[in-house]
Amino acid sequence: MSDSKDTNLSWGGRFSEATDAFVARFTASVNFDQRMALQDIQGSIAHATMLTSVGVLTEEELQSIRTGLTEIVTDIENGTFQWSLALEDVHMNVEAALTSQIGITGKKLHTGRSRNDQVATDIRLWLRKEIDIIANELTRLQRGILELAGRETDTIMPGFTHLQTAQPVTFGHHLMAWFEMMERDHSRLQDCRKRLNQSPLGAAALAGTTYPINRHMTAELLGFDAPTRNSLDSVSDRDFAIEFCAFASMLLTHLSRASEELVLWTSAQFNFIELPDRFCTGSSIMPQKKNPDVPELVRGKSGRVYGHLVALLTLMKSQPLAYNKDNQEDKEPLFDTVDTVKDCLRAFADMVPAIQAKKENMREAARRGFSTATDLADYLVRKGIPFRDSHEIVGKSVAYGIASNKDLSEMSLEELQQFSPVIEQDVFEVLTLEGSVAARNHIGGTAPEQVRSAIALAKEHLNARD
Repeated sequence: MSDSKDTNLSWGGRFSEATDAFVARFTASVNFDQRMALQDIQGSIAHATMLTSVGVLTEEELQSIRTGLTEIVTDIENGTFQWSLALEDVHMNVEAALTSQIGITGKKLHTGRSRNDQVATDIRLWLRKEIDIIANELTRLQRGILELAGRETDTIMPGFTHLQTAQPVTFGHHLMAWFEMMERDHSRLQDCRKRLNQSPLGAAALAGTTYPINRHMTAELLGFDAPTRNSLDSVSDRDFAIEFCAFASMLLTHLSRASEELVLWTSAQFNFIELPDRFCTGSSIMPQKKNPDVPELVRGKSGRVYGHLVALLTLMKSQPLAYNKDNQEDKEPLFDTVDTVKDCLRAFADMVPAIQAKKENMREAARRGFSTATDLADYLVRKGIPFRDSHEIVGKSVAYGIASNKDLSEMSLEELQQFSPVIEQDVFEVLTLEGSVAARNHIGGTAPEQVRSAIALAKEHLNARD
């Protein structure tokens, strides 16, 4: 019979033989969950502090544990900590190192808790920290959008539906649409943070513990709003990870839409903007190429993040209460989602303020395609013609313009009056691009005055949020 020393330190007493080497590697998570080491130690210090307050540990034991864990933090930060696959996960690696340093007192640290509530606590602490970093980077991107929008408040471009020229808008107004997408994303992220900020520590394996623990104390020490209310749910809940990946998927949807527009706008066919060289690459065979690789890659990474969301949903959909080993598979999708989101936000936050608009090209594109046709229809309505009749009149005017290769604003008054006698000289005030955008002077409209107001309010909002 094998001695239990040959088996896993955390549960070896029950087993009569050592774990198969392949199974040990297959079930180990230390290669990826070690990134939660600092949170694991943070939780352990809080747990030890609480155990001391209720008389389970002595003050001397608490001080020994704190000193040992602090030294381990230093080793981890310096890159000198020795991680062991045989110890399976971050928790046992830290506990074994602590016991090696301070002796039997290190073995007392795990009193009143399980790796189940420990990992649930660690991952919440880790994700909460990452959410705060992501929220700041998202705000930086929003400020970059506002900076660019402020420069382009009066820049006229075509607005599109079905990717066909629809009505003239301003580039600043278009960018503020991006801002609104990101604002909803920020709100979703804060909602996610609020729901994850509950402490599962003290739920133990699944049923709580017989020790006289104080869960409110550990929750407060770790910055949680409150302890979780059900021990079974506490150790098995991964809603917060799924919710974060849902936020990330929506964010990447928005970044992908913006990326698609950037890719189109940099093409020779649109030629609306210039991206800085540092965000582009060239071709190995075609020397003239300047490829928008950064937005293309952000667009592509959306699928990666969507996949992680589906992976976590699938992971959890059939799990009975409470904890199951399946849950070990939650970390790699979550970790990669966090890394991907941070990289994409950094790329956009750096790139967007450096975008240069090609104003004349945008304006010329807006001039083509009869983008002021709706303005002419509205003009006729104000002259007393029902909208459906106005729509038909303008349609005939556009057909004439296509045949004669003339925009509505290029037609003479006599040419326009052949479609309706109510048209007068003042029609040319609404057929100009500037007149069209200026007329939409209401909240949410594309008039430069409204765009400037929207930018100012957005800046006030971001400043208050900071």
